[in-house]
Amino acid sequence: MSFQTPLTWARAFSERTPGPLPNTHSALYLMSDVIAKGAIDPAAARAVLHDSGLRDIEWEVTWADDAATPDDQLGNRFYDADGYVIFIHGWTGNHAVWEEMPAMLTLGNRRLVAISVDHNGFGAARFAVETPALESCCPPSAMSTLQRLIDALRIRRQPGDPQRKVINFVGHSMGGAALFYLNPIRWDMGEETRYAIAPALLLNDTTHRAFFNAMGLGIGIVDKLRIFEPIENIVKPNMVNTVCEGSTLFVKDIHTRQYDETPRGTTSATFRAMGLLQNWEIAHHWDLFQVMLGHKDSLVGLVPMMDLLSDLEVPAGHIRVVAGSHYMFSVGTDSAFQHAQNRDLVVESVLEMHERALNRQKRGSGSRGFGR
Repeated sequence: MSFQTPLTWARAFSERTPGPLPNTHSALYLMSDVIAKGAIDPAAARAVLHDSGLRDIEWEVTWADDAATPDDQLGNRFYDADGYVIFIHGWTGNHAVWEEMPAMLTLGNRRLVAISVDHNGFGAARFAVETPALESCCPPSAMSTLQRLIDALRIRRQPGDPQRKVINFVGHSMGGAALFYLNPIRWDMGEETRYAIAPALLLNDTTHRAFFNAMGLGIGIVDKLRIFEPIENIVKPNMVNTVCEGSTLFVKDIHTRQYDETPRGTTSATFRAMGLLQNWEIAHHWDLFQVMLGHKDSLVGLVPMMDLLSDLEVPAGHIRVVAGSHYMFSVGTDSAFQHAQNRDLVVESVLEMHERALNRQKRGSGSRGFGR
């Protein structure tokens, strides 16, 4: 009996456009829309939203083809892949902050499909309440939601499917911090890779913890006492410039709009959750895991992060320190030379880790002995 692709949701896009680079294509999906069209298991999809406290989740799929795949063949095209690259944005970002990188990866390996996700209260992934509990919007909860979303989308190797697949995670800032909380028990050997860019994991960084918590408290006060809005209007541009230092104007505009469109309660809670996080339940599983840090990142302290990575026993060869700021992969006019190299390094590293993971599966190295 032939295997049937499970990706019926692929045809239920809300928008389909040419990709950002020649011979690439993109399609946008909204969970509520996919459910309404009957293109996904409704119980599994609604459980992801309910348990994460989100009203909705949006994701963009990017793939490379010389010609446009017909709509009714998208499920086959997406599933006929060696794997997927899951892009996870940071605080006040959304799926669009990755600019051309998803397209670059799919052109680098046409057997890969990129999925950029709105999550954790930003973009179209709004919480059901304007001010979520801190445990709902912290990096561990974001990783838990993303793992469940991947299962609901059924992009992992399914029973009866002879084709091996790798899920490659790429996270930035808050999204990079989330990658530390992947649960290895749920994954077979060689089934996942992780690339954390400027991970805002502040467990032992007292200076930045205090800053994030103070900013969260300040935003929360403005939410309750609108008399302070003029002060916020003065502080906001500096905050965006700090987060987006070295990035393109496109990325800065995304963060500015996202800050304006996101409920202050969500923004405040997320900042505080990152500053107050004390979850040290991190599996020391670094086989297919890499970290990129910037030498002048004002939001992720280089020395405290190196101390944390040492405490977590991350091998030195898995850590790369580059010349760059917090958005070290976005090629702004004042950082074009170095940030372009950093972006290329990310693409090359993810492609290399994907091949290593796939070869590990092909060699039959086995699993960790745990089921899904």
